[in-house]
Amino acid sequence: MQRGRGDPRFSLVFPTYNAGAGLERTWTEVSAFVTRMGPDWEVIFVCDGCTDGSQEFLEKHAQEAHDRIRVLSYSPNRGKGYAVRYGMAAARGRWCLFTDVDLAYPFEDVVRLAEVLENGADVAIASRVHPESRLLLPSSLLGYAYRRHLQSLAFSMVARWLLPMTQRDTQAGLKGLSARAVRRVLPHLRCDGFGFDCELLTGCARFGLSVQEVPVCVRYDDAKSTTGLLTLGSMVRELLRIRRTWRQAPEIVSETTCLEAA
Repeated sequence: MQRGRGDPRFSLVFPTYNAGAGLERTWTEVSAFVTRMGPDWEVIFVCDGCTDGSQEFLEKHAQEAHDRIRVLSYSPNRGKGYAVRYGMAAARGRWCLFTDVDLAYPFEDVVRLAEVLENGADVAIASRVHPESRLLLPSSLLGYAYRRHLQSLAFSMVARWLLPMTQRDTQAGLKGLSARAVRRVLPHLRCDGFGFDCELLTGCARFGLSVQEVPVCVRYDDAKSTTGLLTLGSMVRELLRIRRTWRQAPEIVSETTCLEAA
């Protein structure tokens, strides 16, 4: 992560895999956000082996729009964790955030996390269980949201039992790091899938990086979820792998961000 004159202060990374028809709405809102925020922000879409035309859509629109919106891509699909690391390694901002491409978290929350980072936090993460957080959803999804909440609490309890973390919401899809935190922890992260969030927080704990939990407003538009029982089982196995890998603290490395080639 090399910064130069004229670089943005904040980088926002969207790991993107076969986003489908919803990508058009995302592009519209992202473009409006970049226009509103000006040169302080850049947005990086990382196409994680997309096969549904998402990459072509983004590249076409990026050529016609802001120079603060970049599209990176590779193949084959590697997983959310790899995509986030790939985007963070390319980010030019002093602070780097990442969030879900379906915009489950409004840009007000993105800016709130950015302000927490700017005020000195090494790492800021969204917390859906924060007392000040809000949930927006139609009444038809109340049962779904309740099941997701219980699922999240159960996974968080297991994660905190196995790994050196204190955060109650490890999987919220909005997190941010200072450039210092990125340089310190990024070279040690290896999880390509959804275990990435827990490995990131484990790395923060091992390197003594402060993590501030921030209230957010979560929006559910439908009941689409990638975390069923089989997925939860895979995630627990991933937690055990992270525990084995990080049982002995990694050596402190130089402040140079690296990423293995795809």
